[in-house]
Amino acid sequence: MNRVYLDHNATTPVRAEARAAMIAAMDLVGNPSSVHAEGRAAKRLLEQCRADLSETLGAAGADIVFTSGATEAAALALAGRDLVGSGLEHAAVAAWIDPSLPVAGSIVQVTDPAVSVVQLANSETGLLQNVDGVAVTDITQGFGRFAFAFDWSGVGAAILSAHKFGGPKGVGALVVPAGADVPAQIKGGGQEMGRRSGTENLILIAGFAAAAKEAQKDLTDGRWDQVAQFRNILEKAIEDAAPDTIFVGQDAARLPNTSCFLSPGWKGETQVMAMDLAGFAVSAGSACSSGKVKVGGVLPALGYTDELASCSLRVSLGIDTTEDEILRFADAWTRKKRRMTAA
Repeated sequence: MNRVYLDHNATTPVRAEARAAMIAAMDLVGNPSSVHAEGRAAKRLLEQCRADLSETLGAAGADIVFTSGATEAAALALAGRDLVGSGLEHAAVAAWIDPSLPVAGSIVQVTDPAVSVVQLANSETGLLQNVDGVAVTDITQGFGRFAFAFDWSGVGAAILSAHKFGGPKGVGALVVPAGADVPAQIKGGGQEMGRRSGTENLILIAGFAAAAKEAQKDLTDGRWDQVAQFRNILEKAIEDAAPDTIFVGQDAARLPNTSCFLSPGWKGETQVMAMDLAGFAVSAGSACSSGKVKVGGVLPALGYTDELASCSLRVSLGIDTTEDEILRFADAWTRKKRRMTAA
């Protein structure tokens, strides 16, 4: 059985360019904090990666702090601050904020951007938001799939993680205006301009920077337009087979690769298991709870009942997903749905 991976919002396959960059970085023996020749060589690569990422993110007027991922970056950006957000935020952000911002339709209602946290793109539904001028934005899911430039957005801070666009797991970044005060949460040797101590993981950082460059190129080249077409083909096939299916945010601005749909009476976790046995990797929501399958806050925040929310399935396509794979999934899902209905 040839498996089909349709869970790219959870994590993506490592790009060939990222793998090559990591292998090359393995040959550098020095610690970037050491002053000898080997250390200076490692430091040069580290700063080149930082510069490359800055260019890719449109962040010439910013500092980039490398972290272990978006979760740590969120802690750096949000700890000790009184900020508000909505129920659409990822758990890594929601843990630090007052979730009092309302959602009207699919849009977060921001009254004061200076104290607001707004996600660029929601991982469960793909819904896009206007983040101009907000205090903090999570661009983890949106970067490389939707146009974003830090310097143009006017945001106070942005967080992201490499494994959402073809980089390795375990590395991310916090992006802040140059010279911004960011109290360290991990203290020690004062690496990363004193904002995050600990020897930088140069191998993962090299893969991060390489993947970001390729992800931005995919966006510029319009490759996601084809992905959006495949997503629409999928939804049409599902709708034709099961007219009672509810597609979340279908008429709203959303990522080109994401389809979140509700199948009344068919629990999301049951759908995930059924499709896994059929050879398809999909999800019932955000992969943020260490393998747990439960109803999160996103769909209720959008006005869906807990019962309906528990019947959600997320299919998230990749840049190399084919139309044949989409049609095979739709056929397999339809057959499983009919069996469930007949039972």
